[in-house]
Amino acid sequence: MVNRLINRCDIMLFGALGDLAQRKLFPAFYQLERAGLLADDSRILALARQDIDTAAVRKQILEKLEHYVKPEEFDRTVAEAFLQRVEYQILDFHDEDSFNVLNRWRDEKNIESRKDGSTRNGNDLIVYMASPPAMYGVIARNLRSASCCNEKTRVVVEKPIGHDLESSRVINDELGEVYTESQLFRIDHYLGKETVQNLIALRFANNLFASQWDQNHISHVEITVAESVGIEGRWGYFDKAGQIRDMIQNHVLQLLCLIAMDPPSDLSADSIRDEKVKVLKALRAITPAMMESYVVRGQYTAGTSIGKPVPGYLEEEGANKRSTTETFVALKVEIDNWRWSGVPFYIRTGKRLPEKLSQIIIHFKPAPHYIFDPDQKHLANNKLIIRLQPDEGMSLKILTKDQGLHKGMRLRQGPLELTFSEAFEVERIPDAYERLLWEIMKGNQYLFVRRDEVEYAWSWVDQVIRNWTDGGDPPKRYAAGTWGPVASIAMITRDGRSWYEDA
Repeated sequence: MVNRLINRCDIMLFGALGDLAQRKLFPAFYQLERAGLLADDSRILALARQDIDTAAVRKQILEKLEHYVKPEEFDRTVAEAFLQRVEYQILDFHDEDSFNVLNRWRDEKNIESRKDGSTRNGNDLIVYMASPPAMYGVIARNLRSASCCNEKTRVVVEKPIGHDLESSRVINDELGEVYTESQLFRIDHYLGKETVQNLIALRFANNLFASQWDQNHISHVEITVAESVGIEGRWGYFDKAGQIRDMIQNHVLQLLCLIAMDPPSDLSADSIRDEKVKVLKALRAITPAMMESYVVRGQYTAGTSIGKPVPGYLEEEGANKRSTTETFVALKVEIDNWRWSGVPFYIRTGKRLPEKLSQIIIHFKPAPHYIFDPDQKHLANNKLIIRLQPDEGMSLKILTKDQGLHKGMRLRQGPLELTFSEAFEVERIPDAYERLLWEIMKGNQYLFVRRDEVEYAWSWVDQVIRNWTDGGDPPKRYAAGTWGPVASIAMITRDGRSWYEDA
């Protein structure tokens, strides 16, 4: 990252001792410190209910940094300097009166003198709610009662925003009572990934792709977000959510929008988000009659993951043996607009799949007239592979003549490869949360989700869930370590296609 526009910020971090803050946020702040992107007088107030002191919290954060930051990127001197920015305050989020202490912290900081004798003029305030979504409204109202915030305060909230359209509206209404839409930064961490941001550059800065990005030139699109892990002790949350709420409603639909949206008029936040909303509004509803051929949901059974035996979903610790919650979803999605008419988007996501993998594959249509070896005609369509993880980059599969005098005009398929970590002379690719925190500090909203995006996504997902509930069919079984139920293969095979790894 480039050292530009370092903004002085006070950050109130609610839920600072939780898993998200310890595993993602503090390591991201540390990396910003290491990159020189935190202003000298920026401070973090860690807020939680545990009755401990600042010294204990700093020690705990240091231990987590040593665990989660790569050894080659961990500098104890930098970590200790960063921890001097962190103070801890015990706070009951439900107790309105206790929020007055936050104003005292702000006032004390704003009258401190710098070493050069000047006085702070007041830092920007960022409120980060790394807490359960049910607490967002409570925290917002108590902050308002304590007069902690003003019209310039930036408020960060995590997904999930509700568990359906109705509950998302309740949460958004509660936030909207206190803050304007321009103050709200709804995080979907996938939008902070380098490759996801590069989708915009790839599509709209390169006419090679911009001129080919429609139903005349693309036959279909695959989106795969695969996890090799199980539920990792998150049974209480995950069994109520399931894979469609946990992944499809936010991450996967956001990726689909970036692939499918029309060119924005400029790179402003609302121009980009306006185009994403148009895609969500154009998603074809999946009716009950379409469920069998357009939707597959599955639940993993015992199997082998990364060479080790693992239990099935119903055998995980604390499991409800009768649960019908899905751990895998595959969907055939169609977009009813001029650009994408007749182009299916095959999306799938699941737990306990063979590898951790997030990728998008654009399948281009073959040339209208084929003149080479008929036995090789199946190779004739180009593919653009966009890798989000584990190795961020892009690969364009093209056809060339095979080498050798005896090969004649035999074709071979090979990649034009771009791996970001190898192609660019950068020390490291920033983690998604580093990028998102940096944009929050600068006040840029283009990587964050607007309210209407959340609600259109829920509206589309809700009708799929209702169809499941009304149909009453249990999820199909798949062994851990495989690519999901056989039905997901049949779904794409019916259209004469196959998932990329099966091609």
